[in-house]
Amino acid sequence: MQSHTPNPVSRWNKKAFTLVEMLVVIAIISILMTAGSIGLSGMGGKGVTSGVATAESLFDEARTTAVGRNIRACVLVAQTMTNNPGDDLRRMVVAYESVKADGTPADPTNANPIWVLSSRGAVLPDQTFFSSKFSKKNHTSGSGQPDTISDTAIRDAAGSALKATSPFRGSYFIYEFNSQGICKTPGASFIIGTGSRPLSKSATAAPPRATAGAKRDFGGFVIWRNGRTSLFRSPEQMGSNVNSINSGDTF
Repeated sequence: MQSHTPNPVSRWNKKAFTLVEMLVVIAIISILMTAGSIGLSGMGGKGVTSGVATAESLFDEARTTAVGRNIRACVLVAQTMTNNPGDDLRRMVVAYESVKADGTPADPTNANPIWVLSSRGAVLPDQTFFSSKFSKKNHTSGSGQPDTISDTAIRDAAGSALKATSPFRGSYFIYEFNSQGICKTPGASFIIGTGSRPLSKSATAAPPRATAGAKRDFGGFVIWRNGRTSLFRSPEQMGSNVNSINSGDTF
């Protein structure tokens, strides 16, 4: 009786990648890596998206404070910080007008009241800055920057004057709401962008400059009369200056 032993499969008969197939795989990997690097170049937009969401929440907090307490409230955006220039155009805080012991306004007829900080607020993400150049007091007409105030008109949460070492010392841009939550400057715009600047210097001496992403890395909103906000959906809506900005331009 004959036995049949199956012939072993020669290692030379095993399938392997051809040179052409390997070159195709390498080409596909190269394409994917290139696409990934292009996608990463626009990562700055994520900081703007996060910053806009943070700002909207603070504006809503200010409007709610005004209506809930029947007093004026505001959002303050750091212009120049005396003790921490790195926070210039990045620190934001909510404040309300000074009140008496019974909770009523201390000086209701004063157009420029004393403001009391209601919280520590928030700081915009790294390399994201408020644009004092593109934000307008009236976005439709494109006229004027938001109003400003100095720290002489600001008190800490306890109602005391700011100490010399306070991180809140400095000047601010102000967006104000009346006791009914109505915006004092309806149609004002709030715009932020991705950029860079030396944080050891004030934003006045060294304003932020747009990065390579330029106009696609800007965002913001308009504040309407009722205190609500509407997001900008494109650079065109933010104005011709934003739409035409180039890498290295100040904002």
